[in-house]
Amino acid sequence: MNIVLTGASSGVGFEAALEFTLQTENKVVCIARSADKLRKLLEIAKGINPDCTLLPVEFDIVNDDYNALVPFLEQRLGTVDILINNAGTLINKSIAETSAADLNEMFQSNVTGHFNMIKNLLPLMHSGSHIVNIGSMGGFQGSVKFPGLAAYSASKGALHTLTECLAFELAETGIKVNCLALGSAQTEMLEKAFPGYQSPVMAFEMGKYIADFARTGHKFFNGKIIPVAVTTP
Repeated sequence: MNIVLTGASSGVGFEAALEFTLQTENKVVCIARSADKLRKLLEIAKGINPDCTLLPVEFDIVNDDYNALVPFLEQRLGTVDILINNAGTLINKSIAETSAADLNEMFQSNVTGHFNMIKNLLPLMHSGSHIVNIGSMGGFQGSVKFPGLAAYSASKGALHTLTECLAFELAETGIKVNCLALGSAQTEMLEKAFPGYQSPVMAFEMGKYIADFARTGHKFFNGKIIPVAVTTP
């Protein structure tokens, strides 16, 4: 399979990338802004499976030029079977401390960047391709909410709605779009949101779940926001 994964330099994205590289036939393009972390990912992946194909790409999904990225993907992959939109960031501030710039940063990182990826990679996708957006229980309607995360949760709620709309719009193409609303997993982002909290779910466990869902979830779901949470946080 040909897989494109954003936010691959740390956390569940890093672990999902490693899971995909266990199968030698997969070609995995790993996108992140940190070249150093991508090099570490490649080193670990090659250590586990020397025959794997992992292509690290230093790229900012909000600001960089897709006219360079798309031809590279077309040349190296041809088509895209799976797109996992995992990149994102988090601001933990009270509403009184949150600025308009903070809110804009959340929406740029957690919504606009994914919109950019989907729009630009659609020509490389086909019937049976699967787009997986990584959302959050923070943006899941009816879930417990927490102080300091209003801007982050609002951006994830927007990503959830984007998922539902795109699944409907793309239905005739055979491209499926789903969103995993993640609860806690032990990552740097969790520590930023809930300092000192220890999740019962490790990053590698959530990464494996994401990879497994990306491979098979489109056979059972389309346009769904699926909560993946043992605990919230």
